[in-house]
Amino acid sequence: MAEAAIISVIIFSALGVLFYHTLLTLFNNEIENLDDVEIKLSVIIAAKNEASNISRLFTSLEKQNYPKDKFEIIFVDDNSSDTTFSEAQKFTSLFPNLRLFKADYKKLPAKKGALDLGITESRFPFLLFTDADCVLQNGWLKTFSNKFAQNYDVIFGLAPFAFKRSFANHFFCFENLRTTMLTFTAAQLGMPYSGASRSLGIVKETFLKLGGFNKTLQTVGGDDDLLIREAVKNNCKIGIVTGKNSLVFTDPEENFSEYVKQKRRHTATSFHYLAKHKLFLALWHLLNILAIDALFLIPFFPEAGFIFLSKILCDYILVYSFQKKFNYKFSFGEIFFFQILYECFIVFNFFSAKFLKIKWK
Repeated sequence: MAEAAIISVIIFSALGVLFYHTLLTLFNNEIENLDDVEIKLSVIIAAKNEASNISRLFTSLEKQNYPKDKFEIIFVDDNSSDTTFSEAQKFTSLFPNLRLFKADYKKLPAKKGALDLGITESRFPFLLFTDADCVLQNGWLKTFSNKFAQNYDVIFGLAPFAFKRSFANHFFCFENLRTTMLTFTAAQLGMPYSGASRSLGIVKETFLKLGGFNKTLQTVGGDDDLLIREAVKNNCKIGIVTGKNSLVFTDPEENFSEYVKQKRRHTATSFHYLAKHKLFLALWHLLNILAIDALFLIPFFPEAGFIFLSKILCDYILVYSFQKKFNYKFSFGEIFFFQILYECFIVFNFFSAKFLKIKWK
């Protein structure tokens, strides 16, 4: 057992150093102040029952440091039962580049159908996606434009949650941080497998070559991850943006019940990842879960404490070092407790997605 403990400590220390170095390089090397490259962008927004959120989205779009004649906004109301469409109409005078559509005749199911309709109606060669409940930092369009100018086919950015004062919110933010750190580290290491649909871009020509969303219909969601899967299969050039002026914020669900339903959809999508990505994630999460479980072996094998403590220490350093990039501020106790809860949450999400029904809004 002592030998196993020593090996585990070495493994977690090595992985911690790798993650820290990769993330530090990623965040410190993001170039935001390149010479302006103002390409023409189509911003596609699919909205369903988002009447209360639209105002702040359009306010953040109005503040973009990007010429309005170089981007258009395609807003698709996905059969809302509230006043989403009429609320969006109020902004047509502010945005001469805003075009509104209703998804009455969409060809694909759920959100993918609304996005597909928006893409069909788009006029410009570069596509950006965000959600109706988001707040965009003022350099979002500019940062993606500069990245597209470097000949990337697909780009995804950081999409943190709004940090508020509640236990549930802090855990949701922690889960977002841990998931994003893993996602971006994998991308930086040449293994992109996931990206948030609320900050995602693709060259329109590339989207059409991939067959649009037609090969991503295995799940009701997955308009982001499965599109990245198809891009990886076709050797597309995939990039990331992490600049502080390119962040996209949104409010997480207000309670665990709704958040679990959302994560169930996300986890169900992962069942359709490429085999190499499934293997990578399975090994990563299994290793971390076993390290947490080592806590229960301490009464029988005291050496197991070294495994547990090395896991906790490495995770603490990573979370503490990068939380400010997301505008998060966790206490010491939260970081400790959330690390354990997060690994339990991974297991729960897996079985929830495996055996319970997945629904769209």
